[in-house]
Amino acid sequence: MRVMQRDEESRQVDLTENKIKISVENFNFYYDITQALKEISLKIRENTVVGIIGPSGCGKSTFLRCFNRMNDTISNIRYEGSIAIDGNNIFDKDLDVVDLRKNVGMVFQKSNPFPKSIFENVAYGLKINGIKDKGFIAEMVERSLKNSALWEEVKDRLHKSAFALSGGQQQRLCIARALAIEPEVLLLDEPASALDPIATAKIEELIHELKKKYTIIIVTHNMQQAARVSDYTAFFMLGELIEHDVTNKIFTNPTNKITEDYVTGRFG
Repeated sequence: MRVMQRDEESRQVDLTENKIKISVENFNFYYDITQALKEISLKIRENTVVGIIGPSGCGKSTFLRCFNRMNDTISNIRYEGSIAIDGNNIFDKDLDVVDLRKNVGMVFQKSNPFPKSIFENVAYGLKINGIKDKGFIAEMVERSLKNSALWEEVKDRLHKSAFALSGGQQQRLCIARALAIEPEVLLLDEPASALDPIATAKIEELIHELKKKYTIIIVTHNMQQAARVSDYTAFFMLGELIEHDVTNKIFTNPTNKITEDYVTGRFG
């Protein structure tokens, strides 16, 4: 099953020169006594897209939420090992979680705009972080909407309700909201699962553009989507990282038989 052309392969080879942005070492995660992630180790390069695939319940979303410590909101969780961004362990007791979440933006499976105007949705993160300069806020709102490929569609109705947007537009608005506070890492949890094919294509095109500025980790159930948007793919099964490699290799010549069975549709 061939999913990428030769120029895509060449582009991916060049990415090995990108510096390591995130390093996960011997990472275990527990919900009370249930171990959800087992001895995960991988490295993620700067300005790349890493797709996380695997059957339901394999730990994909749990793993994604570790990068900005969203799991901290759940009681009775614990972890072992480390996740470092730019060499800094995000579980260090001296680390400011608020600062971490500014640096690691997240977009969820279901678009969740606030019951505010389009403008106020994007400006929200800036305002709660103490920014009061109206000119700067307006500039960042425009920049974020342009970066999320939404500006031309909404520039004449910025003060209309965000709920008036289509589903695909709402999801791009949520991406703009995440970008407004200028993170370096962007987490996407099934960002197109509820969208039609046209809106999905726009999100995928956007991901290709965004990786020029951001390091992106995307959880997806859609094998074709993972093949299209990801530079590297990590396959999870029952809380274990079975294989992590260049996307083209995962989909055409995986090392592990379990990976081959999954990507060819024999199970999952």
